[in-house]
Amino acid sequence: MIRGRGPRPGTGQVSALVAEVEGHLMAQAHLDEARREAEELCAGLPWLTSAQAEDLMDRYMQRRLDFTRRMLRSTVERAAQLRQEYEARYAVLRRDLLRRHAVCACALLLCAGALGSFTGLLVR
Repeated sequence: MIRGRGPRPGTGQVSALVAEVEGHLMAQAHLDEARREAEELCAGLPWLTSAQAEDLMDRYMQRRLDFTRRMLRSTVERAAQLRQEYEARYAVLRRDLLRRHAVCACALLLCAGALGSFTGLLVR
């Protein structure tokens, strides 16, 4: 036994940690991209003072990040809607398939019973 180490994290904890790290890296990438776009915008406006350029960059980055948040939220909402629609459709298809299998099984039993009766009549 190795001292100083606690229990190993479970698979669920590891995947949650990976998802959290991935989310953080994606957020940082969006922030870096917004900053780069803001810098390019300010570079095209050479008459701005440094304070004006900084203010413009802050406003641009905030609006860009707000837009990204709205887009991600709408994507998540749409994914939830699609999931509900697909689950409902899957339930209908599964129920129909079960019904068809039950009908086929009943028909097969009916045919087997009829064939057995017919064979019994022929043997007499």
